Amino acid sequence: MAVRLNQPEPPQALHLARLAQGTPGEWVALPGGRLRVLALAGKTPGPAASGWLTCLTGEALLDLPRREFVRLRAAESYRVAPGEAWEALPVRAGTVLLLVPEAAEM
Repeated sequence: MAVRLNQPEPPQALHLARLAQGTPGEWVALPGGRLRVLALAGKTPGPAASGWLTCLTGEALLDLPRREFVRLRAAESYRVAPGEAWEALPVRAGTVLLLVPEAAEM
């Protein structure tokens, strides 16, 4: 059996749901990128950013202007429009959202 010296460690994957669950109710920016994750701990306002909002785990209701709403289940996405105010409310425990802002909003 050969022994390898000074072998670099393989890269580690980032578990988005666990990262978000470390600070429930607060948006967490991923290192080196524009992505943000949120573990819902009650009704939470969305940031003033347009882009794609994806439900990673659980289920959420997005409260939109004009008395509209969107129900997001795990693996479903909704595009948040520029200037659209919204709030997210967890429907199931352990709900985590991922926001991918538009490229122009870096």
